[in-house]
Amino acid sequence: MSDRYAGKPFLRLLESYILDAIGHLDPAADASLRAMEPQYREMFGATGSWREIVVGRMQFPQGMQGAVREVWQAGRVRFQAANGREPDPMEFTRVFVDTKFPH
Repeated sequence: MSDRYAGKPFLRLLESYILDAIGHLDPAADASLRAMEPQYREMFGATGSWREIVVGRMQFPQGMQGAVREVWQAGRVRFQAANGREPDPMEFTRVFVDTKFPH
């Protein structure tokens, strides 16, 4: 199995942003991302927090997190009705990123 993030350091940030938008970013992961902000700023030639780096690099409009959350909530309801269980936030995130932002 290959590492999804090998050679794609920004992909982890983007997926973390999506997980955060849907309320499923682990607090420890958020703390780790915040601790890495100086390196991210240098790596991507950007300023601000890791979230601001994602928004700036992706040129997301204001309200993007809310839009992502709406997609999650609508899909979650359909998934529960069809499958009788909660959807996997990580799987949603991977599919969402791969569909909306092919890398």
